[in-house]
Amino acid sequence: MFFILFKLAWRNLLRNKRRTIIASIAIGIGLAALIFVDALMIGMTQNMIKTATASFLGDAQIHRKGYQDEQELSLTIQELDKVTAKLAKEAIVHYFTRRTFSLGMITSPANVSAVNLIGVQPSTERYLSQIDDAITKGVYFKDNDSRDIIIGTKLAENLEIGIEDRVVVTVAQSGSGELSQEGFRVSGIFHFVDEAMNSGMAFVRIKKAQQMFAIGDNVHEIAIKFTSTAYTQERELPFWKTYSQYGNEVLSWAEILPQLKIILDMSKYSKYIMGVVLFGVVIFGIINTLFMSLYERMFEFGVLRAVGTRPVGMARIILFEAGTLAIVSIAIGSIIGFGITALFAHLGLNYTGIEMMGVTIQEYIFPVLNIQQFILYPAAVFLFTIIAGLYPAWHVAKMTPVDAMRRSF
Repeated sequence: MFFILFKLAWRNLLRNKRRTIIASIAIGIGLAALIFVDALMIGMTQNMIKTATASFLGDAQIHRKGYQDEQELSLTIQELDKVTAKLAKEAIVHYFTRRTFSLGMITSPANVSAVNLIGVQPSTERYLSQIDDAITKGVYFKDNDSRDIIIGTKLAENLEIGIEDRVVVTVAQSGSGELSQEGFRVSGIFHFVDEAMNSGMAFVRIKKAQQMFAIGDNVHEIAIKFTSTAYTQERELPFWKTYSQYGNEVLSWAEILPQLKIILDMSKYSKYIMGVVLFGVVIFGIINTLFMSLYERMFEFGVLRAVGTRPVGMARIILFEAGTLAIVSIAIGSIIGFGITALFAHLGLNYTGIEMMGVTIQEYIFPVLNIQQFILYPAAVFLFTIIAGLYPAWHVAKMTPVDAMRRSF
C-alpha cells in the first residue's frame, strides 16, 4: 500500500517537472545553508577558542583568590611547590608554566611608556603561548642572559628602539612599594594581530621579574594546557576542586573570558533563528507547490471522492507527495551542502584581523563537517515538510465530489 502511494506521489510530482525541480532546489538550498552555517559556527568556535587559549591565555589558569580582581603584587599562589608537584602528575595536563605580572614603566632614550611586565619561563612558555612564533625581529631569548627583554612592535615604535637597544624598566616592589629599576637589552620584537599585546606587554625571564617585584620564588599565575580542550567544559572533573585549595582558585578560559563564552552561546541562537527563518520560507514554498498541484487535479480528486475514497485516503495522497518532495529536496540539499562546506573546509574563510569580544581572529576559519548535520537537519526538513503538507491535505480531505468537479470546469 505504502509503495503504491509513494509511486503515485512520485508520478504526480513529475507531472510538472519544472515546478517540482524549482521547489526541490529552493528547499534544498535552505537545507544546504543550514548545514554550511552549522559547520561554519563550529569552525568559528574552535578558531576563537584556539586563538584565545593558544596566544597567551591557556586552557585554564591557577591564581590566588582575589588576584584576578585586585591584581595585587602580594597575592601570589599559595603552596606553590605542592601545586606544581601535583600538576606534574596530572594525566589531563599536557603542559603548564609559571608567570609573574606587574604594571610598570619602560623608558628608552627617546620616550617612556606604561607596560605590563611579565616574567616567564622560556622553556615552558613556548608550549602555552605563541610568543616565540610571533617574533618578527631578533630572537625569543638569548641563551641564559637575564637582561633580555621582548617587546611588541607597537611598543618598539613608540619607544623608537630596535634589536639590541637598551631600555630601563621601573616597577614597584611588593609590600614596601619601593621602586625597582633594571636595565634590559631588547632581544626580540613580536607582533600579534591584537594591538593591545603589541603596545602594552613586555616579557622578561621569571627569575629577574621575581627579583624586581621582591616576591622571592613566588608566582602570580600558572597557565595550563590540557591534553584536550574539552576538559575545560567538564566542571565535574576532580581537577577543579583539587586546585581550588590553599586559598587558590583554578579558572577555565570560559571564566577568564566570559564575554567570549557569551558570544559563542549567542552564535548558537543565531543559527536557530536562521533555521526558523529558512524553514518559514520553505513551508510557504511547499504549501504553494502542493496547492498548485492540487488545483490542477481537482477533477481527479472529485472522481476519487465519488467512487468512495475516504477523506483520510485523500489526505494521505497529499502527505505522500509532501514526503516525496521532502526526500528529493533533502538529497539535493545534502549534496549541495556537503560540496560547498567541504570546499570551504579545505580553502578556509579569511576573517583574520576581525575582533570579536576582545578576541582577534588570527587564522583562517575552516568549517567543520560532522555526521549530525546530515541527520538532524534533513530530519527537520522532512518533518517541517510533512507539517506544511497538513493544510493542503486537510483542504482536500474536506472537499465534496460535487465541489471538486465544479471547480475543475
